[in-house]
Amino acid sequence: MTDAPSAPVSRSRLDELACLVSPQADRPELPVRAPYDDSVVGAVPLCTPDDVVAAVTEAREAGAEWAAWPIEDRIAVFHRFHDALLDQRDSLLDVIQTETGKARADALEELLDAAATARYYTAIAERELASTQRNGAIPLLTKAVEHHHPVGVVGVISPWNYPLSLSVSESIPAMLAGNAVVLKPDEGTPFTALWALELLRECGLPDELFQVVTGEGPRLGDPLVEHVDYVSFTGSTEVGRIVAETAGRHLTDCSLELGGKNPLLVLDDADVEKAARGAVRGCFANAGQLCISIERIYVHEDVATAFRDALIRETRGLTLDAGYDYDHDVGSLLDRELLEKVDAHVEDAVEKGATVLTGGRARPDLGPYFYEPTILTDVTPEMTLADEETFGPVVSLYEVESVSEAIERANDSAYGLNASVWTSRPQRGEQVAARLDAGTVNVNEAYAAAWASIDAPMGGMKDSGIGRRHGRNGLLKYTESQTVATQRVGLLSPPKRGKRLWATGATAGLRIWKRLSEVLP
Repeated sequence: MTDAPSAPVSRSRLDELACLVSPQADRPELPVRAPYDDSVVGAVPLCTPDDVVAAVTEAREAGAEWAAWPIEDRIAVFHRFHDALLDQRDSLLDVIQTETGKARADALEELLDAAATARYYTAIAERELASTQRNGAIPLLTKAVEHHHPVGVVGVISPWNYPLSLSVSESIPAMLAGNAVVLKPDEGTPFTALWALELLRECGLPDELFQVVTGEGPRLGDPLVEHVDYVSFTGSTEVGRIVAETAGRHLTDCSLELGGKNPLLVLDDADVEKAARGAVRGCFANAGQLCISIERIYVHEDVATAFRDALIRETRGLTLDAGYDYDHDVGSLLDRELLEKVDAHVEDAVEKGATVLTGGRARPDLGPYFYEPTILTDVTPEMTLADEETFGPVVSLYEVESVSEAIERANDSAYGLNASVWTSRPQRGEQVAARLDAGTVNVNEAYAAAWASIDAPMGGMKDSGIGRRHGRNGLLKYTESQTVATQRVGLLSPPKRGKRLWATGATAGLRIWKRLSEVLP
């Protein structure tokens, strides 16, 4: 193995970040390792369920004061945070790369997403959270107003693969809506979340409002879900079911963004060179460790050979290596467990008849967890990776005879998170997209177009989750809607006498109201 580059973040700096976790007593340390060389770069407290309960209690107290802040003051905090993220870009990218092993361009994608999320929600928060007059029961006689109140404390459980984007980008709208947040980051990547916590406090966020608890998910997940008022979880479908079951027992609302086995369709009129470049990005961004990455490609037989050759060429042109610069395209997998899963999926497929077009092997000469970007063909249903999420740099290529066949096979999955369609006619692509069972579909892009369209909702169908992030729903889901209706004149209930006349009048009134609504704007 070549010598891995030294982590640019010092141990003392990471120790400073670890001090932002405040357990109720001295706790054992949880080591954090750098995927580039498996070295220990730092440690955080191994929190307990009691620490979780204490964090929720402190957050709830701070949240009551925060909810009383004028909305413009809350917005100002996140305006400053947006600018600070961009100003401190390089130091944050160093932290993200140190604990994830991803390529720097992939780390930058996270930072840009977090900043864009802050910008978007600071722009819409005041309007969307404002009380809104609704149509009352009887025009002019009944006044109805909708209010949005914070739910209280939001629990965010975030994964390791995008430790900034999938923690901070959920916490921003929750706090703008007037809530406190208790964040449980993945045990392998806590320092990015702690860096963001430190920066938010520097930007004026009250100290106890945003709490981070570090430790093992199976031990901390249940008490967190049990004590908060809303749960945002991003992770595997298997764990998502457990979170949903626990939340259901406590009647706690939740949103879950879960796994995917995302398809990409190359239609017969596609620009195959452009499609191949887009597919490579979609398949191998963050070494395939992305819930919306592409793991299945269905290409029309008329362009299959040309696309296959272009896809192989583009994939072989990727640079796989470790480094804290922009000189390589693909970084490391997170750990040995994931490397072994990816390797097992490929080996199982090859043993059962699949063909490796390129890649297909680990690269211990580069680091302990590197794996080559891999393209397989001749994949059949009995192979594990045919329908199970690999979550690594592996994609299966299938040839189809028609668009209808591509759609049918793309939809033949338990998952429905993301999809991609490539065609020279965008309108045709949009028509195909509408027939795909996926929460987001990108036309002539792999995933970034939908992900970066923060004004539009994002989430999964089927086993890929419930609820949505982004858009106005990504803000309002963290509120309780309350309707206050005031009857200005009279009562809506039947009178003690003259009920028959009241019934006739009410029926006639509804008929007139219907006719008026058909002619009036």
